[in-house]
Amino acid sequence: MLKSFYYPNQIEAGCDEAGRGCLAGPVFAASVIFPNDYTNNLINDSKQLSEKKRYELKKIIETDALDFAIAKIEPAEIDTINILQASIKAMNMAIKNLSIQPDFLLIDGNRFHTDTHIPFTCIVKGDATFLSIAAASILAKVYRDEYMILLNEKYPHYKWDKNKGYPSLQHRQAILNHGITEYHRKSFNLYSKQLSLNF
Repeated sequence: MLKSFYYPNQIEAGCDEAGRGCLAGPVFAASVIFPNDYTNNLINDSKQLSEKKRYELKKIIETDALDFAIAKIEPAEIDTINILQASIKAMNMAIKNLSIQPDFLLIDGNRFHTDTHIPFTCIVKGDATFLSIAAASILAKVYRDEYMILLNEKYPHYKWDKNKGYPSLQHRQAILNHGITEYHRKSFNLYSKQLSLNF
């Protein structure tokens, strides 16, 4: 079972992002505050859950959380500041979007900086360790997936409803066939050398 808190008797916000490795679409981040003694055996790292289970848990998280917030950074800004800095900025935005001021931040990963003056700790594989980070990973993933499904209606060639902007073979083939959109990250390696050998 995942841990409920890092320090007892304080307001902790867990933070995570989704979409760092995508070729298209924004990077999303979420921040979640649970009651200090909150427990839930179903919440886990979003990567360990089925899409159906993530959608089910989204409703539970949003109901049970004391507060939660979502933020995103668009591809043009990702290309300008790089994906690491965009991920950190998105997490900071999600933290600032909270209605409740946290006492402490639990950040998934090993890199973070903030101008909020809220103390924090970075935790590698934090989404498999702490409930609030796992919940943030689920919300960031679900909100991003929903956004990519909407974008797919405008650009169906890329099958973003299926691959969510990740570099699947089908996505890369569509880039070769149809070019790129304003939602593609131009600083990323969009063209597969392996695929281009077939042309």
